[in-house]
Amino acid sequence: MSEAPLLDTMDQDLDQNSFTSSRKRRLRRCRSAPRGDCVYNDDEDVKTDEPPPHRSIIPMFRNLNPNLREVIMLFGLYLTIGTLCFYLVRNQISGHKTNGVLDAVYFCVVTMTTVGYGDLVPSSSTSRLLACAFVFSGMVLVGHLLSRAADYLVERQETLLANAFDLRKTSGPTEILKELHTKLRHKCYVTFIVLMVLVLIGTTFLVMFEKMPVIEAFYCVCSTVTTLGYGDRSFNSGTGRVFAVFWILTSTICLAQFLLYVAELNAETKQRELVKWVLTRRITNNDLEAADLDGDGVIVAAEFILYKLKEMGKIDEEDIDGILQEFEQLDYDDSGTLTNSDLILAQTTN
Repeated sequence: MSEAPLLDTMDQDLDQNSFTSSRKRRLRRCRSAPRGDCVYNDDEDVKTDEPPPHRSIIPMFRNLNPNLREVIMLFGLYLTIGTLCFYLVRNQISGHKTNGVLDAVYFCVVTMTTVGYGDLVPSSSTSRLLACAFVFSGMVLVGHLLSRAADYLVERQETLLANAFDLRKTSGPTEILKELHTKLRHKCYVTFIVLMVLVLIGTTFLVMFEKMPVIEAFYCVCSTVTTLGYGDRSFNSGTGRVFAVFWILTSTICLAQFLLYVAELNAETKQRELVKWVLTRRITNNDLEAADLDGDGVIVAAEFILYKLKEMGKIDEEDIDGILQEFEQLDYDDSGTLTNSDLILAQTTN
């Protein structure tokens, strides 16, 4: 006789676990609007029949971030067109020259990076207009690069918060913050070391091949890396300009990367404070009252999620009001739920 209540209790637990699992699956499906060609598998809770992401036909680009791949392609296009244009007007550029193609590439790189040594300058109206066009297009390319860098920072911050919730299952808040902060700090150290090595290589090259004193060589390197380019010291030999084409690009990009990591480190420090607050803060009765949108005294998952998103600054009251208005317009029978018939009737009425 004692086995019957036990079996009933086990059945209730199984039903409750199944209900909870089903609710979790539904919530996970609401991460974003579903694609038209996506099908969910209820057993594994994963998307199937989704086309693979676009892959580059160039092997070395296949594993690159799409944003980085786009920047590299734009840079290659800019450098190719610029070299061709400046080579065609090479006789309209005055200054110390070495080789036509090499000088065109060198002038294009110096123009794009805004170093502007002044050892090669446009001397005709055509070449000056061309230089103006490439100066502005180069700045647009740099601005595009900065916007991609900003997107990268935002993605990193979102990943940080998501990883924090995943790590919370196995680690405490202190271990989580250390794990997320160490990798970026290591990147800053490595980039700074690479930058110092590039400065040392540039200084050594100028001393050995351009016959500059050590102080003047270091001065030229610093004015180049920071794109200051006073112009009193520059690369004048053919060998020096071959080196400069690669070294100027590498060193200026390395400095920009270092500054990006520093900015990301500062942003991540602030994000760590938010993560720490989210992970350690306890929910109070006032929070429950604020999260109760419909005032029925019960907090459902949707209300709790909205409250936490508002608390993190992801959405505001205007966003919620706009979404609720759209829901009310689609809810044709005022049942508080949406069905296919509601959508058909609402669209027909509109």
